[in-house]
Amino acid sequence: MDIATIVGLAGAFFMVIMAMGDPGPFIDVPSILIVVVGTAFVVLARSSIPEFIGAIGYGMKTIKFKAETPVELIEKLVELGTIAKKDGMIALEGQDIANKFLAKGVRMMVDGTDAKLIQKSMEIEAAQVKYQAGLAKLVWESIKEVAPAMGMIGTLVGLVIMLGNMSDPKSIGPAFAVALLTTMYGAVIANMIAIPVIQKVVNNDAKVDLNNQLIVEALMFIASGGNPRLLPDVLAGYVAPKDQAKLEAIKG
Repeated sequence: MDIATIVGLAGAFFMVIMAMGDPGPFIDVPSILIVVVGTAFVVLARSSIPEFIGAIGYGMKTIKFKAETPVELIEKLVELGTIAKKDGMIALEGQDIANKFLAKGVRMMVDGTDAKLIQKSMEIEAAQVKYQAGLAKLVWESIKEVAPAMGMIGTLVGLVIMLGNMSDPKSIGPAFAVALLTTMYGAVIANMIAIPVIQKVVNNDAKVDLNNQLIVEALMFIASGGNPRLLPDVLAGYVAPKDQAKLEAIKG
């Protein structure tokens, strides 16, 4: 669970709601239809249904995203490598591996798949993961661009309605509300939702991509019969400088 995402979004919306006082006047159905529904349709026109749904799901996953650190992965890989070195690859069958990408590579090694084929298969899968993250980022970039534009369109609609009914004082208020609230809704969607999600998608993709590269290199080292005690040194480049000391503990 990504606590930073939850606290950040909840805190931002809480502060805005607190500033509103009574949120009732800030809820307007026509404005919501123009900005929220309108943005969804325009973004859908710029992508495809699977891409749109996938991007929304990807955005939701940022709330509960938690990637293993390189140090945690190296520790697990040293453990797996030690088992394979001592008892053979078949001994890795049934090992509890939470990381699905690592689990796939280990399963292929247990099945006796050629090392080059394992490497190619895993690199293709890693590229596909990166590609899907890129598609999600593009959709959220579109949401960031379109929402304020739809807000401006709503503002113009509200102003036209207001100016066309200046003789009716009762119609001025609702029309002016549409004019202002659509701009606010567009700004909220772009700045309080889309931009944070885009940053999280980029950050999470970078973490997953780094971990996947680490896993592929480690499994190739294990498959070649390398000494698992050397893995912390071989993979040290994947670890942040502040965490380098932790590798010494893994080497024992």
